[in-house]
Amino acid sequence: MEYFLPIAQVEINIIYIFVLSLFVGVLSGLFGVGGGFLMTPFLIFLGIPPAYAVPNEASNILGTSVSGSTTHYLKGTLDYKMGFMIVIGGTCGTLLGILTFSYLKDIGKIDQVISLAYMYILAILGTFMLVQGVSEIDKARKKIVVRKKLHPHYWIHGLPLRMRFKKSKVYESAFTPIIIGLIVGYIAAIMGIGGAFILVPAMIYIIGMPTKLIPGTSLFVTIFVSAIVTVLHAFNYGTIDLVLITILILGSIIGVQVGQKLGEKIDSSQFKTILALLILAIGIAIAYETFLKEETYEATKIIDTSLGSFGQFILDYSKDLPTFYGLTSVVLAIVLGVSAAVIRRGFSNWNKRRIEKLKAS
Repeated sequence: MEYFLPIAQVEINIIYIFVLSLFVGVLSGLFGVGGGFLMTPFLIFLGIPPAYAVPNEASNILGTSVSGSTTHYLKGTLDYKMGFMIVIGGTCGTLLGILTFSYLKDIGKIDQVISLAYMYILAILGTFMLVQGVSEIDKARKKIVVRKKLHPHYWIHGLPLRMRFKKSKVYESAFTPIIIGLIVGYIAAIMGIGGAFILVPAMIYIIGMPTKLIPGTSLFVTIFVSAIVTVLHAFNYGTIDLVLITILILGSIIGVQVGQKLGEKIDSSQFKTILALLILAIGIAIAYETFLKEETYEATKIIDTSLGSFGQFILDYSKDLPTFYGLTSVVLAIVLGVSAAVIRRGFSNWNKRRIEKLKAS
């Protein structure tokens, strides 16, 4: 089912994008990692320019983050105080990232920088996960138990303005979560990822938060960072495509719910090595596309670029009211995310009542 995107001005296959987003969502829910570092390269491979792939995936991350954080809110596994401190740094980092994005876009280097950033990050992340996955498999096979230090100390722990976070039961400098948020926000603005691969390890090993509070707090932070990225990209560059983000959000939200359910039933640690190999493969593919692939001239495919009334409305809306257009994409992501969480909660409660009735009978 081919469709010509009104904003990105490229033709996509709606079914293919939806299935791919669904697949990435399942991986995100199963392994507890953000899907941005996978989905953005996929969008680029499908012909969507990096300058468009980044902000639209950020909007997609907003939708899945709202869905996930709503679920954690209902469970009470979210530290608001810690989250808001990280958001302060994340807001500053996002603004700096947008300025950097603007500079690179003005000099015509943004596509190359995004490709290079993904190549290096995926290579590092994939290698780390591969080593960790193989190590866990080997230790499990040999039944080796390794004791780790609970709270290692770094220079960041010596910063002033210490405050108590009752929910997480930690006594930490306010600058620690702010600095972490600054880094996450900067990366999110340039690369269109939620930053969970930095935020989650930082909350575990640097801040020392309880494990049960980390996923919800991470998603809570991602909501604000992704919302700011979405609005700023829509206002400054007009690169948010409502058609594309709707497909991405629907696929990702359904996939995340499925992945989380699968994660409750199977040991996902056994699949970490497979995910690491997938990440490395994507990094290699980006490197090939960027440095080695030779340009070939093929017969130009004739594409129907007629937008229709709906597509033309979206294009005019984005040009005439860019700020409201960006806010519309944020509201769309929030509505879809909350709806998914409420539906899952309702289904879960219904299933519990059904099981109780069966046991009673």
